Amino acid sequence: MDFELKTLTRARICNEKCDALVVLVPQDFSSTADPVSVLVALALKSGDFEAKPGKLLSAYRTLGIAATRTVLVGAGDGSPKQIRTAVNAALGALKASNAQRVVVCLSVLNSQQADVVRAAVVACSDALYSYTATKSKASPAKLQRVVIGVSSLADAQAGFDKGIALAKGMDFAREWGNRPANHATPTMLAGAARELGKFPNIKVEVLGPKEVAKLGMGSFMAVAQGSDEPLRFIVLHYEGAAKAEAPVVLVGKGITFDSGGISIKPAAEMDEMKFDMCGATSVLGTFRALAELQPALNVVGLIPASENMTGGSAVKPGDVVTSMSGQTIEILNTDAEGRLVLCDALTYAERFKPKAVIDIATLTGACVIALGSVRSALFSTDEALAQALTQAGESSLDLCWRMPLDEEYAEGLKTNFADVANIAGRAAGVVTAAKFLQRFATRFAWAHLDIAGTAWKGGAAKGATGRPVPLLLDYLLGQVSLAKAEKAPAKAKPVKRRVLLPKTGV
Repeated sequence: MDFELKTLTRARICNEKCDALVVLVPQDFSSTADPVSVLVALALKSGDFEAKPGKLLSAYRTLGIAATRTVLVGAGDGSPKQIRTAVNAALGALKASNAQRVVVCLSVLNSQQADVVRAAVVACSDALYSYTATKSKASPAKLQRVVIGVSSLADAQAGFDKGIALAKGMDFAREWGNRPANHATPTMLAGAARELGKFPNIKVEVLGPKEVAKLGMGSFMAVAQGSDEPLRFIVLHYEGAAKAEAPVVLVGKGITFDSGGISIKPAAEMDEMKFDMCGATSVLGTFRALAELQPALNVVGLIPASENMTGGSAVKPGDVVTSMSGQTIEILNTDAEGRLVLCDALTYAERFKPKAVIDIATLTGACVIALGSVRSALFSTDEALAQALTQAGESSLDLCWRMPLDEEYAEGLKTNFADVANIAGRAAGVVTAAKFLQRFATRFAWAHLDIAGTAWKGGAAKGATGRPVPLLLDYLLGQVSLAKAEKAPAKAKPVKRRVLLPKTGV
């Protein structure tokens, strides 16, 4: 999919030749004399169209408008959230048409700031994404080019650039999240990471079973030992700032298929357990976006990748393993494997002396019960980090919700046979999972995002969503802005000078 940003005023938009012209109409629409405005005014007056978000009205070869089709779509109050709804509706309707070049006109909106343009670009990409990797007769999409029309490039360029980066990052995350387990083994996931290493400022290192054993990652190895597919520990470096600057570390759960192990899952919808690597793919997608924008910061990505299978050598309930930190873990439930691979990755993260560490995982079904598919669960031991991630979720429309970490929740993790059990009871399962991880994240500012409800959709719309790439990217770019503000010289306070005037006679 190709995107273009173009200056298209209301007068010029009427002469823009394209297969479809999508006009976003706000509730506070004001009419002028151009044909597009006249069409909108007539449609509103007749009651055949209203500016509620996502409402559509299509016209064919309208007099005075060069576009073959004109699609009016309600944009509500013109906020990024309602722009996203509007563009999704319009592009979704055009996806099955013969349109090859579409112009999305934002010029009618009263505000075309960067966040509005970004929302439009990401919504276009979201609506037009189609998975084809494992289809034998996948025909290429007819719609090949989207032009974003704005009144002024100066106000829109930054939002457009960020939108393009997000679209590429989310598509990368979706593409690998959607692949079935036999097309996305740990080795193949490492190959996807190596592809990112071709971009400027990105380096990739992949560790195999021997290297992981040498590191003492007994918890990670325990999860992988039941599979014929060898584990991979993927380490990515984005180096956009001075080496002395502490990095942010992103840790993504990379279980490429989760059978539950000996504590096997029910058969119904088990195919969706290929999505258990969406924490890992969100890290890959974020690095793809960083590759596009090249911001001035350092980021490390850690992905412990393995399958969780039921082979004869699989770990058993009651087994005790030793993590990289030296803490012993009694594995009471082999289906609580995500925390077992993450805990060793969190210990590994210490070597980077990080500014902050954020782990991302489809960790618990309890998270889906608690928050559904609207918000990801956020846990953090650092107030500033939690606040920054929450703010990034709001600005990116990739919402999260902070959850508690009271020490009393850790009571259920006590065991007579190891330092800690890998699971507690059913109550507050999303919190007790976070409490387990917290034990391995005491030496740095840490946050945990449980994306079990937001990483993919089920049913007819089944597929990976690409979340939380937008949240992570907004957080990282926010750190760049913060660093610039801290380095900027303080403005000198004006010095009050006392001026003595010469004495004069009367």
